[in-house]
Amino acid sequence: MQVKCAVYTRVSTDSQAEVEFNSCEAQEEKIKSFINSQENLFVYKVYSDAGFSGANLERPALQDLLRDMQENKINVVIVYKIDRFTRSPKDFYALMEIFEQYKVDFISITERFDTSTPSGRLLRNIMLTFAQFERELTSERTKDKLLERANKGMWNGGSVPFGYKVVDKRLVPDEQKSQKLKWIFAIFAETHSLAKTYQTLKAKQILNDKGLHFSKAHLQSILRNPVYIGKMRFSGKIYQGTHQPLISEDLFNHVQTLHNEKQRKMRLYKDYLLTGLIRCTECNSAMTPAFTNKKRGRYHYYRCTKTFKQTWDSCSTRQINADRLERFVIDNLKRISVDKHYIDSSIFKLNFEALGVQKGLELSASCSSIDPKTVQENLKNLVSYFEKASKIEQALAIKRYIKDILYSKESIQINMLCQPQLIERQSIKNPAPLLNVQACGWVGAAASPAIFEKSQEKSPIASNRALLNMAPQSLSGQTFPIILPNTIHGCKKKDL
Repeated sequence: MQVKCAVYTRVSTDSQAEVEFNSCEAQEEKIKSFINSQENLFVYKVYSDAGFSGANLERPALQDLLRDMQENKINVVIVYKIDRFTRSPKDFYALMEIFEQYKVDFISITERFDTSTPSGRLLRNIMLTFAQFERELTSERTKDKLLERANKGMWNGGSVPFGYKVVDKRLVPDEQKSQKLKWIFAIFAETHSLAKTYQTLKAKQILNDKGLHFSKAHLQSILRNPVYIGKMRFSGKIYQGTHQPLISEDLFNHVQTLHNEKQRKMRLYKDYLLTGLIRCTECNSAMTPAFTNKKRGRYHYYRCTKTFKQTWDSCSTRQINADRLERFVIDNLKRISVDKHYIDSSIFKLNFEALGVQKGLELSASCSSIDPKTVQENLKNLVSYFEKASKIEQALAIKRYIKDILYSKESIQINMLCQPQLIERQSIKNPAPLLNVQACGWVGAAASPAIFEKSQEKSPIASNRALLNMAPQSLSGQTFPIILPNTIHGCKKKDL
């Protein structure tokens, strides 16, 4: 088998290229003599960098060689001396790793360095081990240097904070941008709202470095960055910087207080029973807890996150009153838990369509793994538990039984887990026992089978997609949909 050889030659200066014994031609002649003395070797191509330094890899012939190597055009690279290939140990180690990746051998004819032999590969591996050691030492030195710079209050590089520019590796205020930055802090301090700050900046056409509107994530990052009060954040710690602050500490601390108050209010999960479960089918985004304060009190909602990230009109579903939706879900679970006939007919319909219609076979024994009695018992246990648990405990319990809830204007689909985990009793006195939680059935929460059939025709969510994939081979990780005609959407915002 013929081995394709790449001949590489290099000299640093034009004057060296003209010297008889150092020229690229002289190197090429000696390499070709070596190739002719070996069996099965032939010259594929000669790569010559005359007048290029070996201190870096920015050499045209070397780059051509690497491209041909990646395309599997060569099997071995031969040089006169290693220093003709590169004078940098770091670059040499990097090139050896590339050669190993593409299974290309390397030979230096004067130094007897040949990676096609076991001894040559051993030497290469030893060199690469020392290279890894050197890289780790370099990394440690770099971290120590960056830490020392942070202790001295110097900027360590990275993305330039909005409002500054870099001069001689130091942060210097940019007059135009720094004025915009002060507006951002002032608007947020006045409105107490990130959304209103975003809308105000957008209306006034105040743009970022790229000439685009600020995103809410960028604004939040700006409002929390201590660099604007003359400090630096490095490796999770805050250091006093040497650059000029753009914002007073009083204003910055006030803004942080507003952030913390808002975050603390949003963490009152006891006010949101279905947090993290609801997804809007129109815009395919999660519906997250939100609230508004009115004269009659505070009103809680589940709102499409798309309306937060973009505009209020980006999704027509927008939001739904949290109390109405939670009562709707719980009331329907209660009604289904006592409707044995409907549970039986729904599970039979599921098994028949999933196995009988699709496969054209008679119902198999696997259908019996969905036991209507177990379904009804588990639903009764969950409902009974709800009556004795606090709202926070209810939220924990419902997440064990429900994977997610798909919300649309036409229908509400509750995907119940088939194997929910047992709920810890914790502080509940004599809670309803949640036993035999081994399977969960598929049920449609409508007043009657006829109404359920009608809701299936109207709702795209209630299509055969939800039914035909429900063969109960293994219940672990599977879900069964409860499909409810949506009777709570459409209320005017002022009525919620």
